[in-house]
Amino acid sequence: MVSQRIILVIIDACGVGELPDAGDYGDTGAATLPNVAAAVGGLNMPHCRRLGLGNVTVIKGVTPTPQPDGCFGKMAEKAAGKDSTSGHWELAGVTLSAPLPLFPNGFPPKLVERFELRAGVKTIGNVAASGTEIIRRLGERHLQTGEVILYTSADSVFQLAAHEDLYPTERQYEICRIAREMLRGEYGVGRVIARPFIGSPGGFTRTAGRRDFSLAPPSETILDLLTERGRKTLAIGKIHDLFAGRGITNHIKTSCNRDVFEGIEKAVHNDTEHDLVFANLCDFDQLWGHRNDAKGFAAGLEEFDRGLGRLLPLLKDEDLLIITADHGCDPTIKSSTDHTREYVPLLVYAKGIAGGVSLGTRETFADVACTIAEVFGIKHNFNGSSFYSALCKENV
Repeated sequence: MVSQRIILVIIDACGVGELPDAGDYGDTGAATLPNVAAAVGGLNMPHCRRLGLGNVTVIKGVTPTPQPDGCFGKMAEKAAGKDSTSGHWELAGVTLSAPLPLFPNGFPPKLVERFELRAGVKTIGNVAASGTEIIRRLGERHLQTGEVILYTSADSVFQLAAHEDLYPTERQYEICRIAREMLRGEYGVGRVIARPFIGSPGGFTRTAGRRDFSLAPPSETILDLLTERGRKTLAIGKIHDLFAGRGITNHIKTSCNRDVFEGIEKAVHNDTEHDLVFANLCDFDQLWGHRNDAKGFAAGLEEFDRGLGRLLPLLKDEDLLIITADHGCDPTIKSSTDHTREYVPLLVYAKGIAGGVSLGTRETFADVACTIAEVFGIKHNFNGSSFYSALCKENV
């Protein structure tokens, strides 16, 4: 099999069971997809089942199939942590030796004071909190005083929420750029995030103006290696932000999973320019996982499966589809709204491969980058191993 294009789809936060060190993160028992399925009495995902999702782990309603059309397995995150940034970087070949810094008790007061002086704002909050909850709690004061809401989470993030009537989105982005420039070294969080909202007390709503300002990866990713060799990459969803735009030829900004899938379908059907289409479906994480909404998560999974049913017939003979995730975010753990430290599923499909091959339990997400590198004949120093040979008919 010779692949000319790879479609890499990240179903954000869709873990399949706790990693051996999950207890160190307070995530004992986390299993996002299995627990969501159990919570709603089973999932209807025939297309994912066809590719082998039910062969990865026990998921109610998604039973194993004796001969899947896809190849299947699961992957462990080698880097410490359970952050979107570190997870995506590892998928692209960069495995962090130390976790990105966390600030569960808020940011140091002197750091906040310096930020306020440089940005020309005052802040309130400076706590770890759910975004919707802190806007509900502090939004009225924000409107009265103009103080920007600053908060973090269990992820390595510096989040700034402001009402669009007081701070138009471009001003919010300017403030975030100042924060991004300041937050380096020991304060080098993975992402500074603008969180615009609208509405009035009791009815605040976050808008599609969210924007992530990420650290650049500390070393070359598969995206860098591809573009250095004249290959073209298309990022759909928050991929562009997570890699600080590096190694990305073109990108499509989206506001929801439906937009992302529409972008994937259009790219697969009409686009002959890009060698790698790299997409992230973030609603699982931000709308349902962090909000402990198992029903919403389940509905989103079934909608994803319907989209997959539309996508598979559009794939060309030379296309290779890889579906995986970046971490878990088990919404059934009511004591937490944080990401969870989990294995992620690995489903691989192409018309030119023999299905039903177990790819086993991979030791690192970086195996995805190694595989992409092998497909395109690129030398690399990624700490992982390719699974490409297992996909080729002649080697099965």
